[in-house]
Amino acid sequence: MGVSGGFPIDLVLFGMIAAFLVLRLRSILGKRTGFERQAPPVQSGPRPAPGPVIDVKAEPPTPPAATTVPEVASETGQALERMRTLDGGFDPARFLAGADQAFRMIVAAFAAGDRVGLRALLADDTYRAFEQAISAREKAEETQVSEIKSMQKLAIEQAELKGRVGAITARIVSDQISYTKDKDGRPVTGADAVTEITDLWTFERDLSQQDPTWRLVAARSG
Repeated sequence: MGVSGGFPIDLVLFGMIAAFLVLRLRSILGKRTGFERQAPPVQSGPRPAPGPVIDVKAEPPTPPAATTVPEVASETGQALERMRTLDGGFDPARFLAGADQAFRMIVAAFAAGDRVGLRALLADDTYRAFEQAISAREKAEETQVSEIKSMQKLAIEQAELKGRVGAITARIVSDQISYTKDKDGRPVTGADAVTEITDLWTFERDLSQQDPTWRLVAARSG
């Protein structure tokens, strides 16, 4: 180690190099790229006591159902095109999106015994059948459990135009938990397990009317 006037020159050099490296690192690491999360503001007042740590794993988003619209040249496709001539806003793909929403709403309303919710989405005869089933369930003190886990497929199976009334049958494939339990909570029908269920639902609408609602007129298993 070199010494000048009793002071170690090497220490001075090492100190200068260290200071240079610190300043250099600060100039590089101190710059924000625009993708960094801002630090939360410091809040005054007492800090809450730490609670239990819960590891919450976010569920992946449910993928949309695969949809199938008939070819225009097919018999069903031609019926859909005739519906479009009566109602320029009609679109088969949008119909399937609406059928998806209606299916979820009707399944939930039937399980909950929501007669008002069902009345707006069902034709008269269909509503009476649903209402009778709800009344019988209530009389037996049974509860319906229905939970749609995912929608797998939505397809237009048939389409028919009767005058100005359009009728479309959709094949709806869903993964559901669906069962009925008695007043003691014991399953009566169905199973407490995810099951793939295929339904064929027919919706009707008078295309000459302003009301855009397609109402369910028939429902059966696929």
